[in-house]
Amino acid sequence: MWRRTYLLLLVIRVYFALSPSYLHPDENFQGPEVYAGRVLGYPSKLPWEFTAEHPIRSVFPIWLIYEVPMSLMKWFYTETGGGSPPPQLVYYTLRGGMFLLSFVLEDWAVYELVPSPRDRRATVVLVASSYVTWTYQTHTFSNSLETLLVAWSLVLIRRILENKQRSSYFSYAVFSFIIVVGIFNRITFPAFLLIPGLQLLPYFRRKPSSLLAIVGFGIFFTLIAITDDTIFYRPSFSFLAGVRHPVITPLNNLLYNSDTSNLANHGLHPRHQHFTVNLIQLLGPAYIVMILSIFRKPSIPKWLRNVRATSALSATLLLSIFPHQEPRFLIPCVPLILSCIRIRRSRIFLAAWIIFNVAMGFLMGVYHQGGIVPAQLAMRDIISTNTAAQGVKSNPDTSVFWWKTYSPPHWLLGAGNSSTPAIATLDLMGISGLELIRRLDQAVPPCGTISPVYLVAPTSANFLDEYTATGTPRTPDLQLYRLWSYRKHLNLDDLDFGDDGVVPTLKRVVGRRGLGVYSVRRSCK
Repeated sequence: MWRRTYLLLLVIRVYFALSPSYLHPDENFQGPEVYAGRVLGYPSKLPWEFTAEHPIRSVFPIWLIYEVPMSLMKWFYTETGGGSPPPQLVYYTLRGGMFLLSFVLEDWAVYELVPSPRDRRATVVLVASSYVTWTYQTHTFSNSLETLLVAWSLVLIRRILENKQRSSYFSYAVFSFIIVVGIFNRITFPAFLLIPGLQLLPYFRRKPSSLLAIVGFGIFFTLIAITDDTIFYRPSFSFLAGVRHPVITPLNNLLYNSDTSNLANHGLHPRHQHFTVNLIQLLGPAYIVMILSIFRKPSIPKWLRNVRATSALSATLLLSIFPHQEPRFLIPCVPLILSCIRIRRSRIFLAAWIIFNVAMGFLMGVYHQGGIVPAQLAMRDIISTNTAAQGVKSNPDTSVFWWKTYSPPHWLLGAGNSSTPAIATLDLMGISGLELIRRLDQAVPPCGTISPVYLVAPTSANFLDEYTATGTPRTPDLQLYRLWSYRKHLNLDDLDFGDDGVVPTLKRVVGRRGLGVYSVRRSCK
């Protein structure tokens, strides 16, 4: 029975891995966007983390996951004379790669971390049934990579401790490599290993050579990571200048996030947010079971004394020190906690667990900003079709304004050629409607001229209704002609319960869900 259940969950994971939802801009701008321009010649815009005077993001952990597949696809298309690979292929290849990493490495690690053979199958199925596994773990997040690194760090700690007969230098090397990659990937990584790593102290006391080996390998891989980052950020530096002024991104990241004024730019949250909101959002009914088990017995529950629970909860406590707290920061906690708690056979829990994960799975894995990726992938065809329909033979340079959406990934436009227009992507974020119209009015040419201006906006934005051309005379100077729409798109940032009320807001955001691409033209009547 468990095999059939696991295979069904695997199919579900594939479905969500290939669904183009968009959970957070970082899944593109801190990963594929970095290398798509350098390797494939796609349009790209590096975020501030990579362009600051003291960059805070390392390229060492992401080159293998993103640059290598892109380089292989580029080589294949070059050898076959096919030019550059289409962005659709690159996008789904990267998402497929993240699925394989989750399926192989996460499930394998969870299986090894559970010592009891009787509990292993149930634990693997429970983790595989979480919407976090379906969605976050199959997206190109640094947090998703961190989950794998944390899990395998705990596996290697266990293997090292259990191997009492002889030293395994291969395990030491792999462990050191994972630690270095984890730190350069996210500075939050050490928080998950601080308490579990204390188990190694008696082992190091008995075998000092193992500590020397781990430290030696760690220094070696650290130097490689620093060199890689220095070459990426300071390509004009000489070798001597790179040695004198290396780029140490984890240090820059730590200094940046230690300043509360910097974190205020990204949003400040109460320090209890991780425990009172974020873990509930990630674990749902399992979090309730976890809390009840703590207060139900006078003694500490057995599962809470487990090293995996200690890793997850101590890391959550340490990360709560920083006032900027997002749910994705706690993604590594999900498989760790789910692998610890023991849930009795309960129809109530099973029903609640299924309903919670199905609802959150479709919300986050399908509908959450779900139209951005399809719109950007289709943008060149939309513009070319609209230009041809207006009888224009040449494609003028085009401006595409994005309003009330997450930042659109530039790299999804793919490589252009002489027959395709140059597309300028302008992210207006959540500016007011009046400011939007002012910006459009400045960009749209006078009457009698073909307008190369487009707007991408949620169809739930009722402010645009009076500007939408429906065949009846309109008074505004500007008119919007919808060229394309995608129904599976929800803009949760557009919820305005305070002004509009709960029911009218849900009717607008859910009932009119979707993302539209509009041609913006002058009304020349």
